Amino acid sequence: MEAVDFHKGKKKKVFSPTRRIAFSFFMVIFIGSLLLSLSISNKGAVIPYLDHLFIATSATCVTGLVPIVVADQYTLFGQLVILALIQIGGLGFLTLLNMMLVAFKKKLSYTNKIIMQEALNQSSMRAMGIYIKRVIKYTAIFELTGSVLLSFVFVPEFGLIKGIYYACFHSISAFCNAGFDVLGSNSLINYQTNLLVNLVVAGLIIAGGLGFIVWVDLRMAWKNYKDNFKVFKLRKFMASLSLHTKIVLWITSILLALGTIIILALEFTNMKTLGALPLPDKILASFFQSTTLRTAGFATVDIGALHVSTKLIMSMFMFIGGSPAGTAGGIKTVTFVMMLLYVHALVQGSDRIKIMKRSISDQVVKRALTIAMVSFFICVTGLFVLAISEKLNFIDLVFEVFSAFATVGLTAGGTPMLTSVGKVVIIILMYIGRIGPITMILIFAKRYNQMKGKDIVYPQADVLIG
Repeated sequence: MEAVDFHKGKKKKVFSPTRRIAFSFFMVIFIGSLLLSLSISNKGAVIPYLDHLFIATSATCVTGLVPIVVADQYTLFGQLVILALIQIGGLGFLTLLNMMLVAFKKKLSYTNKIIMQEALNQSSMRAMGIYIKRVIKYTAIFELTGSVLLSFVFVPEFGLIKGIYYACFHSISAFCNAGFDVLGSNSLINYQTNLLVNLVVAGLIIAGGLGFIVWVDLRMAWKNYKDNFKVFKLRKFMASLSLHTKIVLWITSILLALGTIIILALEFTNMKTLGALPLPDKILASFFQSTTLRTAGFATVDIGALHVSTKLIMSMFMFIGGSPAGTAGGIKTVTFVMMLLYVHALVQGSDRIKIMKRSISDQVVKRALTIAMVSFFICVTGLFVLAISEKLNFIDLVFEVFSAFATVGLTAGGTPMLTSVGKVVIIILMYIGRIGPITMILIFAKRYNQMKGKDIVYPQADVLIG
């Protein structure tokens, strides 16, 4: 008599890497919101669970939008929970788990390597363990350096223990592009003219926004350059970098400079923002706000007092965001460059996308266009709902939507005034913005097999566009 296998017909459900990443963020947000809702986390008045969920999402998605003042509402325990969520969200929960495996010298499974490849936006699984070690190293170096430098400002002002805590909190928040602060309702406005605070925080934002791939490439290129050349020449050094790194460095520099010039020009005479400051401080404040548009929501000026034109242009910069494989959000700088190159190729009548004597594959360009289109559609949908549910100025709603989706965290004062519907919309936008629109689509996408006979090719037809 043959044995019957009752488990034969059952299919084991296996989550795809994209679903695991999305689910890990969801679970971190949920657990974080529960911890924040505990009495041990709160010292202020009792607030609805939705506000705790909002803050947990904002921290995990490294956004920085808050409906209440964090320093006034949460105890030290609650603030540490937020800090943990920022660190987890900045690097990714699954990334941290795999970091622990690497730290304990455990081999990564094939599944974990695939997940890490998706989470860190890598094109190859080769040497994934070494790459994770470098991510740990660079994160520790930047956050520790930032903490030490900021302590020179915060320790004399707040004392040893509180000063060190403030330095560590804002260093981690800046590097993870979170924009959270525990200084009160004015963000960093009180340090508007403090050169050290401005440059350190801006430097951490840029470092986190460039992406770990860039830092690994810079380190390897510098090591090889130092071994082969005695005299440093910038052109030769730049030539040794990968195309991705070159694009990121150039477009980041251009966006930072352009943002600084535009903000300075538009707000030069605005007495509520830059108008009362001397020229060097105006330039410093403009540079800082241009840097925060790389998706870190710190502010040294009153965002609500900005001109409408400034808010609009800042919304566009926020939508672009930072660079891939980093802690920043937005559609990413490289995506924006690919779109510009595609338009340039169309104008030139060329079929190939070229940059720096290299060709870009059509698949990369299609992915860039898809990300931009889907992202814009999501933002417009969110804006439409908020326009119905909220009573804020339209430009402030636009600013809020792009800030949430790009996980920036800057607000024109609209976040505390949101209704429950508005908060839910912003929560969804922050979540989608952090995991990425493509990942969100792939979560709901059904698997299909392109079997023989099912992959039908239809005849082409011409349509008129433009």
